Amino acid sequence: MAATIDKIDVNGVNVPFIYEQDKRLPLTTTQIIFTNSGSIKNTQIAGLSGLSAKLLNEGTKKLGSSAFADILESKAISISANAGTETFVLEASGLKEEYAEGMHYLQMLLQDPNYSKEALSKIKTITLGNISRKENDFDYIASNELKKLLFEDGVLGKPSSGTKESVTNVELSDIETFVKQNLVVSKAIVVVGGDIDVDEVKKRMQELLSILPTGSSEETPHFAVRNKPESKILKRETEQAYVYFGAPYNINESSEEFYKARVATYILGTGGFGSRLMEEIRVKRGLAYSAYTRVNATKSSNYLTGYLQTKLDSMDEAVTTVKEVIGEFVKNGVSEDELEQTKKFLLGSEPLRVETMSQRLNRTFMEYYKGFALGHSQKELEKIRTLTLDELNSFIQEHKEILELSFSIVTK
Repeated sequence: MAATIDKIDVNGVNVPFIYEQDKRLPLTTTQIIFTNSGSIKNTQIAGLSGLSAKLLNEGTKKLGSSAFADILESKAISISANAGTETFVLEASGLKEEYAEGMHYLQMLLQDPNYSKEALSKIKTITLGNISRKENDFDYIASNELKKLLFEDGVLGKPSSGTKESVTNVELSDIETFVKQNLVVSKAIVVVGGDIDVDEVKKRMQELLSILPTGSSEETPHFAVRNKPESKILKRETEQAYVYFGAPYNINESSEEFYKARVATYILGTGGFGSRLMEEIRVKRGLAYSAYTRVNATKSSNYLTGYLQTKLDSMDEAVTTVKEVIGEFVKNGVSEDELEQTKKFLLGSEPLRVETMSQRLNRTFMEYYKGFALGHSQKELEKIRTLTLDELNSFIQEHKEILELSFSIVTK
């Protein structure tokens, strides 16, 4: 059964409901996705959304982390929380026969989170340990510094996991406030799949969501990317140079032309061997083992980013080559052969992208989230199939903003 989109009435709020029935295995998966509730809400405290998710993974206050986890394990139920950039997700999965129990324990968690000093101390200790370990992760350092360059003082320029200072200073009241303000009915989208009856799911979801505050929905803010190139070099004890780069890309995730950006970026650097960057940087010049680019296009931001790692003495040549390759790409576009090979890959690999129920549910969610009608992905593939070389090259040449490259480099 294909995924469908419906609504559930919860205290007068029409909550979007995405559902796919799949009886091949006696399993169920349920996600409650809260929009505009991820790290873009970390405006005052870096890492707050992630810490809130970690605390919800510590079980209920009454049972504590271990006892709550033991009960779930005995019933083969998994319940977790995680925070993305724009969304905060609660997920429960398990056997069909334990669906009702899974919803019962998810409701318990929402009604009685483990707001205890012990739980807070535990997640802060773990998070601070992770941050300390990343002090010698030069990929992490270069990536974070690039985000600072691209978004300057904006919330997307801050580490999503937080800083030592922000994590150390966070209080239980900060997490409680975050949860109350963001885990609300007005921001919820329900995504359910598996061997479960739709009417039962709707009834359970109405009961569960009714315990949450109604709250209010908000437009996801959009954060502009720096349009003046800037470079920053960080010196560390390293045997390699870590080169991260990015630029504005004036194409948003709900644009009807996004499929052109998808094709163009694949040819430039997403496609691995055969892509422009890989051919010039690895195959022809031997400057790096790999090099890639990708386009980030979401409600909150849109930009091009890329990465390579090279020898210390070839760092300058590698940076120059990246600029030359992207400059040539924008100026002269791509070839007929590059376009045809990309079409073959994107169209031929499509079955692999909808192989599992979770993939199909995620695709339906993204279509809804971006404001498209159900089935938009298939229409986009048809547009890719009929895309002409002139259309693609015109699109590429219109987006000269990707030449405004900022670089973040960690070197010796």
